[in-house]
Order: sequence, then structure tokens, then C-alpha cells
Amino acid sequence: MEKIRREAMIEATIIEIGQAGNLNVPVSQIARRAGISPALAHHYFGSKEQIFLAAMRHILVIFGESVREKLKKASSAEERVRAIIEASLERQQFDRDVVSSWLNFYVKSLHSAETSRLLRIYSRRLHSNLLFNLRQIFDDGTAEKVAQGLASMIDGFYIRHALQEVSPPREEGHALVNDYLDLWLAREARP
Repeated sequence: MEKIRREAMIEATIIEIGQAGNLNVPVSQIARRAGISPALAHHYFGSKEQIFLAAMRHILVIFGESVREKLKKASSAEERVRAIIEASLERQQFDRDVVSSWLNFYVKSLHSAETSRLLRIYSRRLHSNLLFNLRQIFDDGTAEKVAQGLASMIDGFYIRHALQEVSPPREEGHALVNDYLDLWLAREARP
């Protein structure tokens, strides 16, 4: 029962942050949506920050599962890079509530050591996954530049999606990130 209640709290947290657009959501409101008491929510998580961190870990686990699933189908370094791009920009990650959680995650990391640590883990993992495969295509210096560019574009599309009504649809963002990779591949292929 505890596992079910914890999952309900995590889902409710993501929805409530998405609707509010910030972390100023009382635990009682999240607990109400989850169908449990605020006291039980505090018992399971300890604090509102821990509830938010659990929600972000949940989002990151889903992202990680998606990356692993897509990587299984890739047979070359380029296909693996494109699989990471695809997982990063897939529909589930662009759910309005999930994007709002990501944005608040970035902001919260400026003031919370634990949140900052989790963000660093995510960023390093994304960077190292990209870099490992890009080094099989490019020299080390170029691979580093391309990895930084891809990660920046991926993160940038989340921010634009959350903050602008005129941001490109997810599919166009996906195409633009792949175009960036194509440009680097074409540049390196030139004699």
C-alpha cells in the first residue's frame, strides 16, 4: 500500500506543479489530489522538497528507461546519438506538467544542494552518453563541442516549450536537433 500511495503522491506532485507553474503548492493540496492525508505524505517523504525530488527522480527514471529502450535498437554510434535525442524529446517528456517540473527543477537547483546534485547527475549522464558515442564519430575536441551543443539544444527546447507560445512543436524541435548533428557530420565529412 505504501508503494501505491508514494506513486500517487509523485503523480499528484507533477500535476500540481504543472498546474501552478511553480513549487508554491501546499503539501495538503498535493495530498488531496493523491487521496491521502498531508500527515501521511510527510510520513512517506519527510518534506515538500523530498516530495519534489521524488517526482523528479520518477521523471528521470522514465527518461532513463526510454533511453535504454531506444539504445537497444541502435547499432552504430550515430544511431545511438539519435536514440538519445529521440528519448530526450519524446512526447512523454513534453507533457505540460513534466516540462513545468523540469523548469522548476532547474530553478530549484540554484538554491538546493540536493536538487543541484540530482541535476548534475542527469547532466553528466546525458553528456557522457552523448560523448561516448560522439567520440566514435569525431575527434575528442569536436565530440565535446557537439555533445555540448546537443545537450544545450535539448534543454533549450524544454525552456522554450514551457515559456513561449510560439515555440516549435516537439517534432520540429526533434528535427532541428537532428539537423544540428547532420551539420556536424557533413562538416567533418568534407575533405
